[in-house]
Amino acid sequence: MAEDLAIERAKKLFGAEHVNVQPYSGSPANQAVFFALLNLGDTFMGFDLSAGGHLTHGSPVNFSGKQYNCVAYNVEKGSELLDYDKIKKQAMTVKPKLILSGLTAYPRKLDFKAFQEICDEAGAYHMSDIAHIAGLCATGVHESPVPLADVVTTTTHKTLRGPRGGMIMCKIEDKFDRNGKKNLAQKIDSAVFPGLQGGPHDHVNAAKAVAFGEALKPGYRDYCKQIVKNAKALAETLMDKGLELVTGGTDNHLMVIKLVNKGLTGKGKEVQNALDGAGITVNKNTIPYEPATPFNPSGIRLGTPAITTRGMKESEMKVIGECIAKVIDNYTDKRVIERVKSDILELCKDFQLYPGMEVLR
Repeated sequence: MAEDLAIERAKKLFGAEHVNVQPYSGSPANQAVFFALLNLGDTFMGFDLSAGGHLTHGSPVNFSGKQYNCVAYNVEKGSELLDYDKIKKQAMTVKPKLILSGLTAYPRKLDFKAFQEICDEAGAYHMSDIAHIAGLCATGVHESPVPLADVVTTTTHKTLRGPRGGMIMCKIEDKFDRNGKKNLAQKIDSAVFPGLQGGPHDHVNAAKAVAFGEALKPGYRDYCKQIVKNAKALAETLMDKGLELVTGGTDNHLMVIKLVNKGLTGKGKEVQNALDGAGITVNKNTIPYEPATPFNPSGIRLGTPAITTRGMKESEMKVIGECIAKVIDNYTDKRVIERVKSDILELCKDFQLYPGMEVLR
């Protein structure tokens, strides 16, 4: 059965005790964990949205912030980095039932061991959301929370390069409820079905099994290592061109450009659209302690997994970085945008999305 194969491969890939591949995507996976481990109104700690967290990490407009009491932890204003000592002090004061470690726009490595120590001392479940960095965690390019955390959620796209979907990995034993009728794995499974979802999407589960099989091959680790090399090369080019990045660089696959020093506070959406017009896909994003609004933020988030899949390396990152800088400096100039688009199209000719497709034309 496709689902069994996907589970078997995911366990091998991540070293997980228990896996549920049925979640339809990352947000439903996170919702299932909340449903399994928390009661409505319970307190948890999650990463502030503007600093790099996800909507499901406690945003007040999301189910996680509406149905539960989220006390957010944040980055330091100067360094824009997480201070684990401060997070620990906060946790000891708040005494949350669950602490969520994870990122969606934080460009530095997360210290999952530090988060686990905080959870142990505060008496909280440790839930980790690795949707963005799952591939890096699976290959050792980034520390993995799987041996540490009680529950780990992820999407199966992004760095895992599979279909759009979700997955939950967890320990079998519930450390806070050893004598309960259900262990932790059973609680998670019941929360997914029948708690939140109907029947499994077996066509997607089959695709997940294929993706995990590909990720188990030796070349996949080389791919993940190249993702990080490309991200560093792109970040360096952007900074050389006068752009400021959140935290001053990146350790993983992504980076966030701060537009404030360019006089473009609250212009993230306009810059995003300009770059899209030039054939460069990014998304508007908040920056730590966002001076504008989430709908018109002051940042741009971009990453390297997709272009790395196409075979691009450090030299191409330099070209792309220069093009991005040129558009940002001239985001209202249609002539500049068209010239950059022409350069991008020329670059992409050597890196086809589907190699061999020209045979079918």
